[in-house]
Amino acid sequence: MDSFWGYLAPLIIIIGITILHLLLPARWLKGYINRPGSEEKSIYRLNGLLVLAFSVAIWFSLCNYGNLSYNWLYLHRWEGLAGAFFTGLIFTALVVFRYKPVRKNLLADIFLGRAENIKLLNGRVDAKMWLYMVGAVMLELNVLSFAAHHNMTFGPEASAGVLTATLLITWFVTEYMFFERVHLYTYDIFAERVGFKLGWGCLVFYPFFYTIPLWSTVHLPDPGLSSFYYILPVIIFFTGWGLARGANMQKYHFKRDPNKRFLWIKPESITDGKNTLLANGFWGKSRHINYLGEILMASGIVLATGYPDIIWPWLYPLYYILLLFTREWDDDRRCAAKYGELWSEYKKRVKYRIIPFVY
Repeated sequence: MDSFWGYLAPLIIIIGITILHLLLPARWLKGYINRPGSEEKSIYRLNGLLVLAFSVAIWFSLCNYGNLSYNWLYLHRWEGLAGAFFTGLIFTALVVFRYKPVRKNLLADIFLGRAENIKLLNGRVDAKMWLYMVGAVMLELNVLSFAAHHNMTFGPEASAGVLTATLLITWFVTEYMFFERVHLYTYDIFAERVGFKLGWGCLVFYPFFYTIPLWSTVHLPDPGLSSFYYILPVIIFFTGWGLARGANMQKYHFKRDPNKRFLWIKPESITDGKNTLLANGFWGKSRHINYLGEILMASGIVLATGYPDIIWPWLYPLYYILLLFTREWDDDRRCAAKYGELWSEYKKRVKYRIIPFVY
């Protein structure tokens, strides 16, 4: 019977998160993109951080006062993955086939999506922001359950690496929800459509694959490393976080007010009279230094587990490398088509694509 509920757990959690999203207080904020057929900015209802806090509190309450064990999601992780897999497929079918084709290739339409922006219940739910919120909350619940399994298995001899990696992932999820408004200005929101890549990715890949550093190590004992070892992964992680968050925040403030400083950085830009590009600070070091930050964060989490010699956790940063390097190529083509000579001028000023002085 537990296996049956394991299959249903992702769907139940998704429904619960959605109910919390609808019931809890939220902020209505303007985004970066315009409403379809209008010059007015799209408006979003955001309360991701509150939903995350309530979801975790409810989970712990069910474990404390109900019949669930703290490691229940870990024990039924394969059933949960299978349930999420099919839920993601159903979601993809619903958000793709109800809209008109935008490409000649059906598979491309399914994978990349047809609708650019989907809003439900008079705008109370935006599909893209809802997907990211659901994926983040499910990821955090999985991470907490995986860490609980390690502690329940090894007790006082539990690994400091599992605790460190858990805290880093929790920071990653929590600060993402804290800065939820900033992501209204990111590539995903204004450039991607809602299809398999985004829908299945957030409902399945995000909450399960991102756990792979813990998934592949929580059953292992403490590797016996010195406490000083864990300083390096934390430094690598927060260096990456500083690059990624700093770059995103600088661009966020620039798009809202081109004259406003971010930290100590006075914005400098280039323009053709129609379009303007930020060209200093984080964005003067490389064209996508935030991508380097994401890769460093993932690497820090892997190293924090204390098992750098196991190959499976490294699939996490490898995924980021494959995703972000190919995204950078796509973004370069898109920007060249959109900005023309202005983009060429920017590339002369900022020579490196992702890694300063290297690439």
